Amino acid sequence: MIRIAPSLLSCDFARIGDEVKKVEAAGADELHVDVMDGHFVPNLTLGPPVITMIKRVATKPLDVHVMITDPLKFAPSYLDAGADTYTFHVEAPDYPAGVIEYVKKRKKRVGMAINPDTPIERLKPYRAVLDLVLVMSVFPGFGGQAFIADVLKKVEILRHDWKFKGDVEIDGGIAPDTIGAAAAAGCNVFVAGSAIFGASDVPARIAQLRATATAAFPVLPA
Repeated sequence: MIRIAPSLLSCDFARIGDEVKKVEAAGADELHVDVMDGHFVPNLTLGPPVITMIKRVATKPLDVHVMITDPLKFAPSYLDAGADTYTFHVEAPDYPAGVIEYVKKRKKRVGMAINPDTPIERLKPYRAVLDLVLVMSVFPGFGGQAFIADVLKKVEILRHDWKFKGDVEIDGGIAPDTIGAAAAAGCNVFVAGSAIFGASDVPARIAQLRATATAAFPVLPA
């Protein structure tokens, strides 16, 4: 169940193909691709043409996290570019059910992300049809932020109160000293950027993250 997803936001964009190959060879289970539109969050990052190029060299699934205002409008472009999972924000002023329906129709995985200050109840109407919930443990927009531990209460509600059986992913400040607590709460997919790309020994770092998470992951309620 435990999966490690390096965040390409922290890689060297001038060598992105080589960076993809490096983390895949080091043991990555999937690749996390952050998309920011400069409106929903105060930053601009990758668009569909770059994701198309990443898909050409990647052998692992692409987990595309869109921090954008209109995820339904752009879903076709990102799915065509190669997104295997399309994760959008519950806070986006768009039609969530429409996004989910479209992605399911395309036979891709659909996820919903939630910011640190958004109540988990916002996700409740959609939990039965989601493949993944992404709990943000930083405020989206920039890498390298400190882990917000309070968001783990949301994970516990997902797993223990709602008995959510899909993937629970966490993104923001994930490192050897934070991944254990996230796994213990019930997360099984871990996005890590600087903790992986900034490591001197990337295979050892991924192995360390996986081992720590595996040891901490609980027996979930039936």
